[in-house]
Amino acid sequence: MQFKHVTLDFDGPVAVLRLDHQEVMNAVSIDMLGGLAEALDAIEDRKDEVRCLVATGAGKAFCTGANLQGRNTQKTAGRSNAGSALETAFHPFLRRLRRLHCPIVTAVNGPAAGAGMSFALMGDMILCARSAYFLQAFRRIGLVPDCGSTWLLPRLIGKARSVELSLMGERLPAEKALEWGLVNRVHDDAVLMEEAMKLARELANGPTVALSLIRKLYWDSPENTFEEQLNLEFESQRLAGSTEDFKEGVTAFLEKRPAKFRGK
Repeated sequence: MQFKHVTLDFDGPVAVLRLDHQEVMNAVSIDMLGGLAEALDAIEDRKDEVRCLVATGAGKAFCTGANLQGRNTQKTAGRSNAGSALETAFHPFLRRLRRLHCPIVTAVNGPAAGAGMSFALMGDMILCARSAYFLQAFRRIGLVPDCGSTWLLPRLIGKARSVELSLMGERLPAEKALEWGLVNRVHDDAVLMEEAMKLARELANGPTVALSLIRKLYWDSPENTFEEQLNLEFESQRLAGSTEDFKEGVTAFLEKRPAKFRGK
């Protein structure tokens, strides 16, 4: 399926979403955000079929941030447009990713800068090509980090490293990102998508109701008190325990065979 600067393919229970505006290294425009919204609509229309999402970039980049080409650079217009685009286009997309019904694997195949870095970090599992790098590019054009990066980064790598990345605007190579705990795995460039699809199929064949609840538990955890998180775990376990997958998992364990989960 083709949308504006976005392609979407379905490989069994896995949806593969590609940012695809290679002329600008997949920089994000309002048109692309519209395409991404339509792609998520298509995924949600197949909610019962799609059990994992892989997000990556076409060509040599994952996403190099906001597309500045053609943007009005007058001071007043620039300030107004930046804030407006965040609230009307970027933030709704990020919120939809957070609430998605299935696990997200991001395959960072090249540079992930600015908003592109935030998009990459929305993955539940983040895989990187060895040549990939991350960049908090905002200070280079006199802006502040956005798209949730000031919420995500301190929780992933701590305040000191987050502030340094943002103040200095230096590249963070994939291997260093792995060392810092920012990403899950680094693969040779040639096998990145193969490994991402292998992982996505493993997740898609799992108990996806429980996996969705796990996503929510970890997203909500930083905002909850200990008591609130205990209560959320209780409610989530109650829901997971009522699924057919739970019954199948226990039965398979007792029968000493692999479980055949159906996502129900």
